[in-house]
Amino acid sequence: MKGNMYPSLADGPEGERETDYIFPKGPGSGGHMANEVTVVSVAEVSEDYAGSLPEKCSEGSNDSTSTSTGNGNDDERATWGGKLEFLLTCICYAVGLGNVWRFPYLCYKNGGGAFLIPYTIMLAIVGLPLFFLELGIGQYASLGPISVWKMNPLLKGLGYASVIVSWLIGLYYNVIISHVLFYLYSSFTDKLPWQNCENDWNTEHCISFEQHVNGSVNHTVHSNTSKTPSEEYYRNYVLGQTDSIDDIGKVEWHLALTLLLAWVIVCLVLLRGIQSLGKVVYFTAIFPYIMLTILFIRGVTLPGAGDGLMYYFKPDFNKLLETRVWSDAATQIFYSLSACSGGLIAMSSYNKFNNNFYRDSLIVSVINCGTSIFAGMVIFAVLGFMAQEKGVDISKVADGGPGLAFVVYPEALARMPVAPLWSVFFFIMMATLGFGSEFSYVECVFSALADEFPILRERRNNIIFRVVGCIFCFFLGLPMVCSGGIWLLNLVDYSVGGFPLLVVGIMELIAVGWIYGYDNFSDNINAMLGKRPNKYWEICWKFVSPAVIGVTIILNIVLYSPPTMDDQFYPSWANALAWLIALFPIVGIPGLFLYKFCSMGGLELVKESMKPDPTFGPAIRYPNVNDSFGDIGNLNASGYNPAFAKSMGSTLSTSTKVTNLASSNLTISKFLKTTPEKGPSESRL
Repeated sequence: MKGNMYPSLADGPEGERETDYIFPKGPGSGGHMANEVTVVSVAEVSEDYAGSLPEKCSEGSNDSTSTSTGNGNDDERATWGGKLEFLLTCICYAVGLGNVWRFPYLCYKNGGGAFLIPYTIMLAIVGLPLFFLELGIGQYASLGPISVWKMNPLLKGLGYASVIVSWLIGLYYNVIISHVLFYLYSSFTDKLPWQNCENDWNTEHCISFEQHVNGSVNHTVHSNTSKTPSEEYYRNYVLGQTDSIDDIGKVEWHLALTLLLAWVIVCLVLLRGIQSLGKVVYFTAIFPYIMLTILFIRGVTLPGAGDGLMYYFKPDFNKLLETRVWSDAATQIFYSLSACSGGLIAMSSYNKFNNNFYRDSLIVSVINCGTSIFAGMVIFAVLGFMAQEKGVDISKVADGGPGLAFVVYPEALARMPVAPLWSVFFFIMMATLGFGSEFSYVECVFSALADEFPILRERRNNIIFRVVGCIFCFFLGLPMVCSGGIWLLNLVDYSVGGFPLLVVGIMELIAVGWIYGYDNFSDNINAMLGKRPNKYWEICWKFVSPAVIGVTIILNIVLYSPPTMDDQFYPSWANALAWLIALFPIVGIPGLFLYKFCSMGGLELVKESMKPDPTFGPAIRYPNVNDSFGDIGNLNASGYNPAFAKSMGSTLSTSTKVTNLASSNLTISKFLKTTPEKGPSESRL
């Protein structure tokens, strides 16, 4: 028999679940628990009970926006309009631009088809466990990525770290989207502007496709200096790129306007939070797959497509002996699933309490990885065509990152019949992929701060907060649309995408698996799903996943190489800036811990603060049961949350009694509920 955080005044016989739960009728004195409580009798029923509860019954939350608090605030925390909205939002969040321009290049560089082996292994032992864990803690507490750390107040810095990562990614992600929007605008023409070398921005180094094919240029002379029309269009016209980050240059106003348009779109979509976001994802989640399919069909019908696909999938198993390949696979998992940046916790916090997030974790992970592989097929089919047209090896045209999206692929598009049409299709796909992820990144930041600061939850204040936040982010993004802004964008991407996510990931696993405790988290999952996680999840959460992430951090340090762009190293001050950006999210974790340690004045008090806050847990309302239960699920004036999770597998009787507690400072821990040991017949995931 073991103690549990859910209180009961009457323990049942040995081996049976108890039937009485207590709920405060009102705030006690001095911020302590209520003097008067309601004791509710609970009877066991089947696991299907949770699904038959009234709709409001399943809307667990921990803040004043979900239930009436007795202070006249009847605003409710929003929930998804349906299960499909949450699933599509997770798909949008996980599937982004990186699936198109990062994964295919990593796959090609790290052994082709052989890279799928370490990638799949890392997905199984790191990616999926983290995805499952984050959806679980968000759905259980119905709180954003900052407030959810009531489960361990001393590690609240983890929440701030993940939100800062989301904010930084959201800043530069929208700059990339602004590039996509400009290309989309430029594609509405009868002839693509990057098809030839006859424009004002072209130089004497520009060699058109026709010149390359018919041999009208001296390749020996131009081999090191030649540029394609698409490359000069991107670097000289779109970016106005300077020679280094030391020369930041002027604002490129055409990009500033598309950046403004991008933030206006984000603001309009997120103005009403998930209520508007949940409708937009029906388009942003489905449309990219339509475009990918169209581009794939077109790509495989081009000459040379088979060579490109063979080059993409041809395995080089010798690469599996290189530590960098395994490190890249582990790091790519964080890119692919968008884990540890707070968004998964934020999105799942709007779920109904008994939503099957285990199923959602599996579906999203499989779709995300399948999308990465499929996007690689789309890309390399076209690269094979372009390599055959030029008469060069595919390695000469393969590229990753922005170079693939804005140089290599546009050059291939220019060679297709009706080129502007295919260019419009491609950049619409890129825009919807980008916005799908961007919406979730920004909503994560807005919802996290609104959960943390109640004044921002009021409708008028929330709208003002979101509008001002988008305006602020637009101005912060302006340096990245200057002539030298691409250097800064690359530096931020390099700094944010790896090390901070790995640190947040390993700390999350330790905090939940060891400090909060696997047994407690297993109880939480059982309360939501009616089943406990099996041994596989326990082993991953407590041992395998932290160990793998720890080794990956060490490998990234050992194999560290300073940031570069265009084969050019950054100056020392920029390297220092990169480290500051990387440490910016992380420093809050030990900083908040040390602040609590010093202010609380003692190790024993710190140990107490490592325990879950009394307000941590779901708050559930049961309308139409009995007026006696009017306070069930409500937060009292001191912010106490009854944590009525265990009733999700039980049915309420109408028998209640009122009990007066003699001491006003009696805490809930005085009444410990005991649960039977888990038997061999217990259902598990």
